[in-house]
Parts: sequence; structure tokens; C-alpha cells
Amino acid sequence: MAKIQNPTKVITGVNTRWSYANVWDAKSINGGAPKYSVSLIIPKSDTVTVNKIKAAIEAAYEEGQSKLKGNGKTVPALSVLKTPLRDGDLERPDDPAYANAYFINANSASAPGIVDADRQPILERSEVYSGVYGRASINFYAFNSNGNKGIACGLNNLQKIRDGEPLGGKSRAEDDFASEDEEDFLA
Repeated sequence: MAKIQNPTKVITGVNTRWSYANVWDAKSINGGAPKYSVSLIIPKSDTVTVNKIKAAIEAAYEEGQSKLKGNGKTVPALSVLKTPLRDGDLERPDDPAYANAYFINANSASAPGIVDADRQPILERSEVYSGVYGRASINFYAFNSNGNKGIACGLNNLQKIRDGEPLGGKSRAEDDFASEDEEDFLA
């Protein structure tokens, strides 16, 4: 049976880094409906993922033309619409985690499935934090609400590939107590 390709869906590469990972509990932003969300930091060197994302944004634009047109006479050009692929060097110049990378904020009203590299469910919350590397299943769609038009990114599922340096300056308990130096403990 042939797998049906969804042109608006992308699985990111393994070097995608997760930031602002609100994937266990939905959070409300500015009083809006609570959502699960993650900022996906994609190295500019990962041209395969970047090109897949650009193609999916284009497909979402084509698919959503009637929505984007709304009550207007014409569909706005994709170049003038708000799109989710953003340049970390331009928009976050003071944050080294975003250097030489693009980023996408993906969100969902329903909780994403989260698995490890062997596709086993991750149940331990401490395993997923801002700074880990993994793949994300995301989809792009057109929106037109309250005068705002563009392409948005939905979050489907996440696959943690490997640990990374925690972002946001908070250390992990596993790292804090990994030292072999136990002298202070008995003092």
C-alpha cells in the first residue's frame, strides 16, 4: 500500500533543537486558549529540512488560498504574509542558541506524542527540556483571523534523539549530582 504524502507535513532533521518546550502542560499565551508548544531551532546547514519546510509552506499557501482570500478580491502574495520560518540571526541576535539557524514556533491544542530514539514513549518529564535535540512532526496551514493572515505551524509529535546543553541557564538534577566528589557530603 502506497503511503499518501501530505505536502504540508514535515519531519525535521535530527539536529533540530527544542527550545521553550511546553509539551507536557498546555499554557495560555496572552489569555488565549491553552496550547502545547515548542520552538524548533533548525541549523541553516540542514538544507534538507529547510527546503522541506519551504515546500510545505508553499503547499499550505496553495491549499489555503480561499481562506487567505477571505472577503477580498485577491489572494495576498505569499511574500507579504506572515510565515512561521524565521531567521535566528536576524530575530534573536543576542541568543547564541539561535545563531546560524532558522526557528519555527509550533503549537497544538492537543498534547504531542513524545518518543525516544527507539520510538518508545517518554513518560519521564525531566527527559524533555529546552535544549534537547530531536525530530518534530509538524504541519503547515493557512489562517485568516481578526485581520491576520498567514501560514502557521501545527505540532504533531516529537522524537527525542539526544540530550543537549539545557537552554535558559537551568541545570538538570542529573548533571548537578553526577560528580564523583562526595567529600562534602560527609563533612
